This record gives sequence, C-alpha cells and structure tokens, in this order.
Amino acid sequence: MSPMSRGMKRQSGSLSGVALISLVVGAGVVAGALLWRPAAVQDPASEPSVEYGRRLLRETAALLGPGHEDPAMQYTGTYMDCASCHLDTGTRPGTLSLLQSATQYPRFSGRDGGERDLRDRINGCMTRSMNGRELSRDSLEMLSMEMYIRQLNEQFGVMGESRRQSGEPATFAEPDRAADVAAGELVYQERCQVCHGEDGEGLAASTDMAEGYLFPPLWGPDSFNNGAGMTRLLTAARFIKARMPLGQPDLTDDEAYDVAAFVNSHERPQRANLEQDYPDLTNKPVDSPYPPYADTFPIEQHRLGPFEPIREFYRDLAVSGDR
Repeated sequence: MSPMSRGMKRQSGSLSGVALISLVVGAGVVAGALLWRPAAVQDPASEPSVEYGRRLLRETAALLGPGHEDPAMQYTGTYMDCASCHLDTGTRPGTLSLLQSATQYPRFSGRDGGERDLRDRINGCMTRSMNGRELSRDSLEMLSMEMYIRQLNEQFGVMGESRRQSGEPATFAEPDRAADVAAGELVYQERCQVCHGEDGEGLAASTDMAEGYLFPPLWGPDSFNNGAGMTRLLTAARFIKARMPLGQPDLTDDEAYDVAAFVNSHERPQRANLEQDYPDLTNKPVDSPYPPYADTFPIEQHRLGPFEPIREFYRDLAVSGDR
C-alpha cells in the first residue's frame, strides 16, 4: 500500500515497502531507521553502472528529487524513492519484485496503446508513481537504472529455489462486493496510522527532505499521482495483502480491500491528460478510477466495485464481436 523510506534501508538490510505495520514492529524499525542517513550526493556517477542504478532506485529523493541543488536533476515531484514500493531495491521475490522485470519487456501496453520497452516503463513510474517528469532515454540515469534491473534478472537466474520463494500469504481473493471506505478507515486507524499519520502525511526522516521518509505519505501533495497504478483498488489491495503489515502480512482480503479504498478516497496530485490513456477503452482495467470508459457503469463502481458485473459486460462485448 504505502512505501517505506530510505531511513529504514540500512536497519532492515533493505529498502522496505509500503508500511501498513503494527505499533510494535513500527516502533522497533523506526528506532533503527533514525541511525541511518543517505550517502552524500557529492559523487555523481560519470558513466552508466549497475551500482549507480541501484543508488538511483534506493536514494531517489536525494539523487533525483525536487530538492536537488541542480534544477536539471529535479526529475521527481515527490520525496519518496523508487524502492518505496520495490522492496529491498527490487531484490525481494514476490509482489513488485524487479528480479524478472527485464524479461517482461518489450510488451504491449494497453494504457499507451502500443508496444513499450523497459525504458518506457521506467518513465511511466517517473511520471506517475513518482509524480515527476521523464528521463531522457539515453541519459546516464536511465541507462544505469536499466543496467541494474537487467542485472537483477541475471541474479535471479543463479538464485537457489528457496531464495526465489516470496514468503507471501495466500494470493488476494477479491471480495464480491463494493469496498467499504468507512471500514477501511478503521483498519487504517488500527494498523497504518501509527506510521503514516492521522492525515496520511507520512513521517519524514529529518527536517532535510532530501533524506526522504521513514514512512512516506499515502495521499496528499507528496504522494503518487492519480495516474499511478496504485490508485487502482485491486492493484493496491493485492500489494497490501501480500506485504502488510511489514514482516507479518496478516490482513484479511476484506481488510486489504477496504483499506485500499480508504487510502485512495483521498486527494493526491493530479496528472494531466488522463483521458488520453487507453486509446482502446476496452483494454482499460475494470478498476481504473478515472474515465472515460467503454461501458455505462458509474465511476464509483469502477473505483470501489463490485467488479464482476463490469467484467461480464466486457466478456459479452468480446463474444458479440463489438470489441
């Protein structure tokens, strides 16, 4: 659901992910996190490298964030890190792992209406999840990120079978109902608020925002924008069910479903021209929270469900040949 910050990276041996986390676990992690500070940004890479790519994912706020001293390097619109969602800087198997991402591209993107490669996908994250702007396809930063992700695929190839296991709970099973935002608020108050704050504002690592967050915001001006994948209810719920609370993912399907709806019911940065996404609207996910749609279901149903009637509509459309 929400990202965790760089402040927890060294303490846990990883860049943790979105932290729907219990008070006991949260307090222990924060205590260790406060001992860590990001590496100085005085040694920028001079050529593409796997290590620089790793740092870019791990220390995005410092290296590419809105507070960078060089305006030309201010690529992201948030002080979160790429690794906020890609746990252990993408090296942890399971949901949102980057270990096998290189093998998945190029591939067709319904959102873009054509085939896209890994660099396109990185820029999709930059402009949506990071609420920023695109990197040049041939930039030092883009090439280094791509090198790092491709190296992770090589790493996966030599991992033993036991290390490839994700350790996640049973796959999220979608409830056959509309999500309950009020019920999600209770889950948030009990399991998430301790880390992410009453107003979802997160917890900064220090007064210097270049150091990022211990627990980044889940909504508000410094969170991901409304074009990001995490604004889709089912995408968010799957992530929450798989990863949260951190270290002991034990939320039920219903809790994950409802709390995802609660988080996504709040205001966040707005991405322009979303109506241009999905040139073929029949490729649009049933839980896409923004119009237009190729159906007449209300926007509230696309945001909260139930989703099976929408799927049935598109199945019938395909059978009829109108799709």
